[in-house]
Amino acid sequence: MSDPAVACTGLRYSFGRTMAVDGLDLSVASGEVFGLLGPNGAGKTTTILCVTTLLPVPAGMVRVIGHDAATDRMALRRLLGYVPQQLSADQSLTGRENVSLFARVYDIPRRERAARVAQALLAVGLDGVGDRMAATYSGGMIRRLELAQALVSAPRLLILDEPTIGLDPIARTDVWEHILRVRAATGMTVLVTTHHMDEADRYCERVALVHRGRVRALGTPGELSSRCAWSSCRSCATTAPSSAPGRSSPPCGC
Repeated sequence: MSDPAVACTGLRYSFGRTMAVDGLDLSVASGEVFGLLGPNGAGKTTTILCVTTLLPVPAGMVRVIGHDAATDRMALRRLLGYVPQQLSADQSLTGRENVSLFARVYDIPRRERAARVAQALLAVGLDGVGDRMAATYSGGMIRRLELAQALVSAPRLLILDEPTIGLDPIARTDVWEHILRVRAATGMTVLVTTHHMDEADRYCERVALVHRGRVRALGTPGELSSRCAWSSCRSCATTAPSSAPGRSSPPCGC
């Protein structure tokens, strides 16, 4: 069996006296689409920041494609594509210029940049509008542009933090279709955070329900839905649909 793409062992991280992640254990298989599901403040984004090495962790807590996040940060970063929750596209640049900037950040050789940028724009369906100013893009197009920025380095692991936040249902579906199309073409691993159970159910192969800094339940969307009525938990799974009648105990332990 191959090593997991992401492995977190007893991951802990605090901001002052506030424990954001509290002994989280997680294993993401190579090539799968894995979702971290939970409410705001559950610890999802903090976990992602630890995995991307943007927050420091002790050795042994986080490994990504065989690299320790504490001792091998630069090698690990070269394997990642990351779309943060906050919008990162520069609206004073064209779409192509935005992706070209990230190609330089990822240190893609100059002779390869133009082709790699064009390929990334094509992958997210922005090849026809790449020379337009990003300020003229819709919200869904901006999210796809950020996806192109993350893909230009041909990452083995794509990390998406709330990639559809603030988007209407049609734009959300469009963003996900492009994510899955790229994943099917490349075989990359996708790790995504969301608080929408419908997204996790439709697009993720496995889901970890995160609440108060810990994984409270883990399995396929079907397995988790069969265990409980998601809507019965008012403190965490408030956006999730209800499940079968009679299963009222949520897996989060609330």
